[in-house]
Amino acid sequence: MKVAVTGGAGFIGSHLTDALTSEGHDVTVVDNLSRGKIEYVNKKAKFVKKDIRNELSTDLENFDAVFHLAADPDVRSSAIKPAVSYDINVAGTFSVLESCRKADAKRIIFTSTSTVYGNASVLPTPEDYPCTPISNYGASKLACEAYLSSYAHSYGMKSTSLRLANIYGERSNHGVMVDFYNKLKANPEELEILGDGKQDKSYLHVSDCVSAILTAWKKQNPVYDAFNVGSKDKMTVDNLAKSLCKELGKSPEFQYTNTKSGWVGDVPLMLLDIKKLEKLGWKPQVSMQDGLRRYLDWLKKSAK
Repeated sequence: MKVAVTGGAGFIGSHLTDALTSEGHDVTVVDNLSRGKIEYVNKKAKFVKKDIRNELSTDLENFDAVFHLAADPDVRSSAIKPAVSYDINVAGTFSVLESCRKADAKRIIFTSTSTVYGNASVLPTPEDYPCTPISNYGASKLACEAYLSSYAHSYGMKSTSLRLANIYGERSNHGVMVDFYNKLKANPEELEILGDGKQDKSYLHVSDCVSAILTAWKKQNPVYDAFNVGSKDKMTVDNLAKSLCKELGKSPEFQYTNTKSGWVGDVPLMLLDIKKLEKLGWKPQVSMQDGLRRYLDWLKKSAK
């Protein structure tokens, strides 16, 4: 099939591009390289350097599917610069949808976020739980979901929203794990932990995330649907820090910022109900221990 991946030079997007090319699809990557790296783009894919806020209809003409992953993923900065988060995520997604409509693209798969639920009182949280985001980032993604639903029903463009848990793994330079790794590299005697260390969340290796995206693409039936993508368990930030330190052979003193949340918009408790996607045949394969080890090995090699 003829498919496109926006953000295909980034963390999840480049892994998805690898998987799509390995399945024999004709893949076009659209990325402005503001966060992604050209060396992550699969050599078998066509590369278009372009911002998603620009007109893309000629680049996407008659594509079978568009995987829209390009975004500003930073929850913390969305509190400081809300207009940037809105512009890239909401206006950018609207631009992609309009380009898909004009180009007669038949399918769009969008990576949303678990933060659309905000501080959910039900754990694991199902897809029909009310969405009340507490961050500008979460709000921007929820707005995008609404547009995907409206475009699906207005124009028959089959659409999917995938609400991702914390995705980690090779090629990621964002998130708590790389934050810990960099801090320990700078000072192995002390580790600052944002918050009180009791934040308890779900983490999923990028390979499982990619398989979830492909499963939803191939097996979704309704013209629009949303799926949770996460693991079946969660881990406190304290235990994550301990596991990471053990793998690195470090014994630092933990220092806390003494707030319940790590930053404005941080959701301290998160575990997604993934039964809906499991019914389509998907389930996580990589354990936290194995995934963390693989990620740390990559971080060590990439730092050389």
